[in-house]
Amino acid sequence: MARVDIIMPQMGESIAEGTLSKWLKKVGDEVKRDEPIFEISTDKVDAEIPSPSAGVLAEILVKEGETVAVQTVVARLETEKGAIAGGGRREAGGGDLATTSEPSIPAAPAPAAPQREITPAAAPTRQQPPAPAIAASHTGNGNSFEDRVRTKSSPLVRKIAAEHGVNISSLQGSGVAGRVTKRDILGFIDSGAATPASLPGLRATSHALPLPQPWPGDVVEPMSKMRALISEHMVASRHTSAHVTSFIEIDFTRVAKIRAKNRAEFEAATGQKLTYMPFIIKAVTQGLKAFPVMNSSVAGTNVIYRKQINIGIAVALDWGLIVPVIKRADDLSLSGITRALNDLAARARAKKLSPEEVQEGTFTITNPGVFGSLMGTPIINQPQVAILGVGAIEKRPKILPGVDGEDTIAIRTCAYFSISFDHRIIDGAVADQFLAFVKKTIETFPEIGL
Repeated sequence: MARVDIIMPQMGESIAEGTLSKWLKKVGDEVKRDEPIFEISTDKVDAEIPSPSAGVLAEILVKEGETVAVQTVVARLETEKGAIAGGGRREAGGGDLATTSEPSIPAAPAPAAPQREITPAAAPTRQQPPAPAIAASHTGNGNSFEDRVRTKSSPLVRKIAAEHGVNISSLQGSGVAGRVTKRDILGFIDSGAATPASLPGLRATSHALPLPQPWPGDVVEPMSKMRALISEHMVASRHTSAHVTSFIEIDFTRVAKIRAKNRAEFEAATGQKLTYMPFIIKAVTQGLKAFPVMNSSVAGTNVIYRKQINIGIAVALDWGLIVPVIKRADDLSLSGITRALNDLAARARAKKLSPEEVQEGTFTITNPGVFGSLMGTPIINQPQVAILGVGAIEKRPKILPGVDGEDTIAIRTCAYFSISFDHRIIDGAVADQFLAFVKKTIETFPEIGL
């Protein structure tokens, strides 16, 4: 009788841990291969995780609501039906967990800015996640297993630590084996114990503001795990990237005519509704080829220019936000983009996305215009360097040159686009040229062939 480990999957390249939010099966239940067995929440996705094989759920090692590192064994299956020893639920950290593999340790630490030892400040008066304490047994040589596990944090945590001059190996995190998480590093920085090493001469300011108190009649609800993680991710992005936003107005009149002309035939041929978004994605992929720095990532003092163009599309859900990714979008036709877009959005809302479908995005598009918003300043989806915001596409009066040289007023279908970009590596001129390229591509879009 063989047993199969079920692990916590990695739901994004910068994700080091996940929260097991709900078990869909209990000990003793029969499970089919690819049948959903539990739900997880991260700052990138709220999804059901399928079983890797058929069998009987023999052990549950992680309770609902617990947060564990990726690759942690959360349960075990018996691949042949049989008696289950104990018949009960095991606590995380129980005897069998000792047989799981230790977190992998890199051969060499990731490059980082010069670091300094930090002495934590006095505890702030407001309620907040506790800042990680200085490890009492730390010797400073970084050679012990504990030191190496603490240093093996996510790329995002290492980047934040480097920018604030924090030595990760000197912190005791709340993750597995003292691993430092995003919540740990941000809590440590917000506590006032760390000052931005990259900004000499600036007076350190404390973020320890008093928490608001509920008044009589107010309703107090805790954030969902997904909302709390989104909150952390957004704050971390602001800490990481130098955000700047530019705007441009785009005339969609030509695309609107192409869409109206081909809509019925397109939907009959493909079974998919033709919206404006596939036209936008097509124009963006061409723009990313023309301006490769918009499709890059920052790694310390290096810039990684991505060869793949993987477009993340923000999908609003009743319980949060998910960004599924259209892989190699530049290789897809308009109908291919439409199929991929509609499929990912539908499965995101049904919690059916697989881990790889929210990973490896290189550029993100968010569409607040679908709710009527004219424009916005979206926050960059780390570790990317830019995000495009699409405003409402609507008819507006515009002044156009007439055939006789006089100005005329015409009704045009228009939208405002915004681009938030990382000013560490993208200059305003480049971001504006990218926007202008997308504008020209949309306004001169060729006729589509079905």
